[in-house]
Amino acid sequence: MNHTHADYQLSQLDQLEAESIHIFREVAAEFEKPVLMFSGGKDSIVMLRLAEKAFYPAKIPFPVLQVDTGFDFPEVLATRDSWVNRLGVRLVVASVDEAVKNGVIVDDGKTSRNRMQIGTLLHAIEEEGFTAAFGGGRRDEEKSRAKERIYSHRDEFGQWDPKMQRPELWSLYNGRLHAGEHMRIFPISNWTELDIWHYLGQEGIEIPSIYFSHQREIIERDGMLLSASESVRPKHGEKVETRTVRFRTVGDMTLTGCVESEADTINKIIDEISIARLTERGATRGDDRFSEAAMEDRKKEGYF
Repeated sequence: MNHTHADYQLSQLDQLEAESIHIFREVAAEFEKPVLMFSGGKDSIVMLRLAEKAFYPAKIPFPVLQVDTGFDFPEVLATRDSWVNRLGVRLVVASVDEAVKNGVIVDDGKTSRNRMQIGTLLHAIEEEGFTAAFGGGRRDEEKSRAKERIYSHRDEFGQWDPKMQRPELWSLYNGRLHAGEHMRIFPISNWTELDIWHYLGQEGIEIPSIYFSHQREIIERDGMLLSASESVRPKHGEKVETRTVRFRTVGDMTLTGCVESEADTINKIIDEISIARLTERGATRGDDRFSEAAMEDRKKEGYF
């Protein structure tokens, strides 16, 4: 029997892309003032690319927000600025340093800059009146992120209760909010790290150079390889070494480790990730090593 109809079966990446674009359009139609969390890392770059596709040829109808710890990698900030300038979107920078200076949060000398992002972010959301914030969290990253729904409700204090999430049957999302509340939206929640890299390769997307193998001065500390810098200096017994490394994830450079790697192309990175036994956060994020529930505790307080 001859088939006369076209085969419209989508690839896995096409299905993921279509789902994410649908989410972006739903949120833009439903919420009064959304914003996209944009760090300049690979996940937020994929989100911005998806948003670009969702509204093309029009401009992206919401700003992007970066929470600046003061310890961000220069390569990441340069890529952030490149994307913002190309797309012509408004960039809102919520600075931890400014938040401390203005009394929004308190620097007790013990709390990490990464944790101090919580108060800084919540203040920026309240000050700007954002009702929905797109985040780049994926379920494969970490245990607490696996509990997230696409629409993640936050109360008037910006806090998350994993036991009070709303059902999302048949991909129907409940965006109802009371005064002072907001929603966190995770359009790439169903993507994996491998999906992200396949998509980056497929789209030819610009990403920070530190994701690729390069020579870097590092300090080995607590089983992690930290980039030596003005803010990361060797302690007693530690030494600075030059190794061939790359970063699987980017964040606060005082807490984000790199991995030894020769993968200097996307195809090589895909091969490397395919056999990895640890997620990128479990392998290279010091802020997730304090306890089994470190991420969940931060998320309950308002972390993204």
